[in-house]
Amino acid sequence: MKVILNQEVRGVGSPGDIIDVADGYGRNYLLPRNLARLATPEIEDLEQARTIAAHLESLRVVIPAKAGAEGRLFGSVTTPQIVAAVERTGGTGIDRRRIHLGAPIKQVGSHQVTVRLHPEVEATVNLEVVPA
Repeated sequence: MKVILNQEVRGVGSPGDIIDVADGYGRNYLLPRNLARLATPEIEDLEQARTIAAHLESLRVVIPAKAGAEGRLFGSVTTPQIVAAVERTGGTGIDRRRIHLGAPIKQVGSHQVTVRLHPEVEATVNLEVVPA
């Protein structure tokens, strides 16, 4: 049985460690005392999120937008536009609610956007907003 330790357990590991323990030890000792939690679904989700994050960080996403003479956009770049641009560039489909914009994107140029893929995994996507 694979578990993630919540606390340090002497001779076993420290908090956050993913360990393989005997079924009885995990079921009868670690889980009832809240020393650990089951890890099977979390491990798969976490590993998949890390893979997607590495792929997203390697992308250079270009978003064409209408802009004035000084590079100021007419409106702003929205999260659905970012999702569509990431998919066009070859990235995986991400949920628009997972995208965190620090401030509205209203200028032409390079911007960085944070995507929260998992509670423990965030990816930074590099956006290039160009005049259309």
